[in-house]
Amino acid sequence: MIFGEFGVNGAEGLVLAHSIKMADGTLPKGHVVDAADVVWLKKSGVEKIVAARLEDGDLGEDEAAARLGEAIAPDHLRFSEAATGRVNIYASTDGLFVANREAVDRLNRIDPAITLACLADHTHVSAGDMVATFKVIPLAVPGAKIDTACAELRATAPFQVKPFADHAVSLIATELPSLKVSVMDKTARILERRLAASGNRLSRERRVPHEAKALAASIKDVMAIPEDAPKLVVVFGASAVIDAADVIPEAIRDAGGRILSVGMPVDPGNLMVLGRIGETYVVGAPGCARSPKENGFDWVLDRILAGEEPRARDVTGMGVGGLLMEIQSRPQPRDVPARKRADASVAIVLLAAGRARRMGEGGRHKLLAEFDGMPLVRRSASIAVASRASSVTVVTGHRRAEIEVALDGLSVQLVFNADYASGMASSLAAGFANAHAGGADGVLVMLADMPGVSTADLDHLISAFEQAEGRAIVRAVSGGKRGNPVILPRSLYHPVLALEGDVGARHIIETAGLPVVDVDIGESAHLDVDTPEAIAAAGGILKG
Repeated sequence: MIFGEFGVNGAEGLVLAHSIKMADGTLPKGHVVDAADVVWLKKSGVEKIVAARLEDGDLGEDEAAARLGEAIAPDHLRFSEAATGRVNIYASTDGLFVANREAVDRLNRIDPAITLACLADHTHVSAGDMVATFKVIPLAVPGAKIDTACAELRATAPFQVKPFADHAVSLIATELPSLKVSVMDKTARILERRLAASGNRLSRERRVPHEAKALAASIKDVMAIPEDAPKLVVVFGASAVIDAADVIPEAIRDAGGRILSVGMPVDPGNLMVLGRIGETYVVGAPGCARSPKENGFDWVLDRILAGEEPRARDVTGMGVGGLLMEIQSRPQPRDVPARKRADASVAIVLLAAGRARRMGEGGRHKLLAEFDGMPLVRRSASIAVASRASSVTVVTGHRRAEIEVALDGLSVQLVFNADYASGMASSLAAGFANAHAGGADGVLVMLADMPGVSTADLDHLISAFEQAEGRAIVRAVSGGKRGNPVILPRSLYHPVLALEGDVGARHIIETAGLPVVDVDIGESAHLDVDTPEAIAAAGGILKG
């Protein structure tokens, strides 16, 4: 392939490297110039183009990408049509995406022009999920290179999707007086949800005393029940396994099985037991699997349900990537603070960047409306500064200069969000980044247009956060209905930074898996002033 700048005369057959816009139309990137195009280009005054001339043996980007896709066995996969040198590959069934890193690396080292990117090894996927993509970088590539790549792909599959298979899953839970029945009921429901994600269901549940002999007898009992599908036994112990001679591993041996692993290098999930009786796996679930959040148990469960046969070597190889997000509610969190959390620090982020679209024409800004003779933004910031918070960050955006003038002299840190027009998410991220840099244990998100929130309200929220040892979300409510402000723990920093658009943290709060503590602060939790009428009703005076 010869790449460069060419004169329009003699351009027929060239492949455009960039789109060319003309008064009466556009020639797109990748277009093969024909005789009519040459006339059109000349008529439009275009004298030179950046393009590629294919040489003997070269393949255009789309043909090259299509051949790469055709070299992959289509089992449980769906391929897109080649376009702009790319072929996307999708799962056609729910299952486990399994990658061969060595094969992927070998392909990517044939030539920089040929690339394959895919999901991480052993990723749970649903039908329709994109799992991999081929991309040919230049406009053309030597056919010999593609032949080499295709031969490599046919010799060793770089990835596959292993569909989940139906299993006869039995749950055996052991009981101790200290374990609440409600906890055991919740455990069964969460296991049902995990199984549903792979198209499976719980066949039966047994509850037995937390003793090796009783557990072994129950394992033998469920093993003896005839089933059409492969069997899987999941054991939730009332007490954590801390030794190979503990109740669960001992019961597996007493039932005629062997222990493959006690413990795994995945956290949460360290205290998992993996055993086998004939062809049936018996998994002693770690206590963290009582939570729906991802943990090491999920990794082993998915492999078994996808028809793999995990061994001790597979389990011990899970350490890289095995440090997962902390489950804050588990009895033994990995990060036990040296100090009492009664002094958990809270930084306030005051959001004052919005464009106030509902204020109508006339250029009046709700945050500059006066309450008790003071601009609302200054009043809100003053209330925040007077609280027990360790710092106050004010995020500005729309009409920045006027807002900053209104805040002059207050002990606040100003952060300008240049992307404020994109919505609240960017302001949250800007404020969180500043508060996080200061080392706060939690961030209280406060809206600057809520005139009813008082310093006492903020202090009540901060006290609740301290009482929860900095490990819970604290939310202002009124009569049980959620409102604002809200305190988010430091652990939610990255999810907040991932937000986009005109959204707040509601989705994070609902899906984080953290305890939520509601603090009733009365109607102030719902009172914001978005319109001139609302400002007047709340006792404010709009200025020009």
